[in-house]
Amino acid sequence: MTKFILNSGGLRKNPKKATQFYQETLKGLGNNPRVLFCFFAQKRENWEEKYEEYRKSFVSLIKESIRPTFDLAFPDNFVQQVDRADAIIIYGGDDCLLLHWLSKFNLKMIFKDKVIATSSAGSDALATYFWTCDWRKCMDGLSLVPIKFIPHYKSDFGDSDPRGKIDWDGSYRQLANYGDNDLPIYALEEGNYKVFEI
Repeated sequence: MTKFILNSGGLRKNPKKATQFYQETLKGLGNNPRVLFCFFAQKRENWEEKYEEYRKSFVSLIKESIRPTFDLAFPDNFVQQVDRADAIIIYGGDDCLLLHWLSKFNLKMIFKDKVIATSSAGSDALATYFWTCDWRKCMDGLSLVPIKFIPHYKSDFGDSDPRGKIDWDGSYRQLANYGDNDLPIYALEEGNYKVFEI
């Protein structure tokens, strides 16, 4: 059984919620879990910098008794890296960029029996449908988790955008009418997460 932990994003602004999210990610994995950080939603030139920043933050937020080892995901070695990892964390960024990379893999197969933790665009990608804050429209995800998802719900995300503030109620209505109407909608406040075991 695969454990998916979908977070709404905004972890840097919510350290207490980030701690809870990371503790949930490591639950049951022992004191030396192997954690794979995936930044496919970011520009390639930023991956190493993000890896160092997030690794330090991760270590500062978890119990001292837990000493994970870390790896940085690369598309060319992703299948092998996932196989070696206990938990894979897919961080946010550009939804389209992330879908470009993840759609190259049979995720259902390679993620089997792993812990997959996601944030923002990472959560969008694994849902069946999502409303993207970047493009401000509904899109199709990769359907690993049979839900509809809205990240950063009712936050200040996009308040300084030249397009104006996000109409969160409108985004919810759009997603409700998009795709399979029987799927539940998860519109989570920043830092909040939902666990799915599939």
